[in-house]
Amino acid sequence: MHKKPSELFMSVTTWAAAALTFSMLLFLVGFIFVKGVPHLKLSLFALDYNSENVSLMPAMISTVIMTLLSLVIAVPFGVFAAIYLIEYAKRGNKNVTLVRVTTETLSGIPSIVYGLFGMLFFVTFLGWGFSLLAGAFTLSIMILPLIMRSSEEALQSVPDAYREGAFGLGAGKLRTVFRIVLPAAMPGILAGVILSIGRIVGETAALIYTAGTVAQIPENPMQSVRTLSVHMYALSSEGLHTNEGYATAVMLLIVVVLTNIGSAKLARRIGGKS
Repeated sequence: MHKKPSELFMSVTTWAAAALTFSMLLFLVGFIFVKGVPHLKLSLFALDYNSENVSLMPAMISTVIMTLLSLVIAVPFGVFAAIYLIEYAKRGNKNVTLVRVTTETLSGIPSIVYGLFGMLFFVTFLGWGFSLLAGAFTLSIMILPLIMRSSEEALQSVPDAYREGAFGLGAGKLRTVFRIVLPAAMPGILAGVILSIGRIVGETAALIYTAGTVAQIPENPMQSVRTLSVHMYALSSEGLHTNEGYATAVMLLIVVVLTNIGSAKLARRIGGKS
């Protein structure tokens, strides 16, 4: 069966775009591994950072703590806000429309703006200084719009028949939302959380102005820390440890991939149980 010229053109264009995107991804990943893997050494995984070993382990631990703390702050607010907008607010409400427009606007703001806000408010006004807590709160504000919108889309995708069936069996509104609707929407919510994790791990500009650049394992949330992305930026900008910067990029890529794989498996498991 012969395709029409327009269909053939669209098919060729689609396959070409897919091949170009995939080849660019392979090139970037291959370039990072080729430049970074040969420079991975045991000294980079020492617990103490100094000018000789430029260890990435403090930055890796700080990245994990920063990610978990930011999600603990942002996820409850984002999910509960989405639940209110979808389940409790009246449809067609102008305030709901205003909140959604504002959320989409905040999603497009550059991260450097969030960093400047965090520096002025958390670091200076509240007096937290360059600290893990200031960075986590800044990142939580930055990822909040993404979690809200993804949670809204996930809740909207749940069929109304689920809600009507629960109401027909005598379940109340709150019980229906938390026992029926929320578990069914959990895979979509986790997809937004996965995207948020990727943004947190790869963030640099906002953290330089709020969390600082001290390479240490934090003993309390008021200490300055350095995440992997900031560590990589610091090494490359100094120009003295460029090879170690490439090695840090390899570890950053591995952390992101493993996090995404683990989160995807968790989402599938929860979706299967739902």
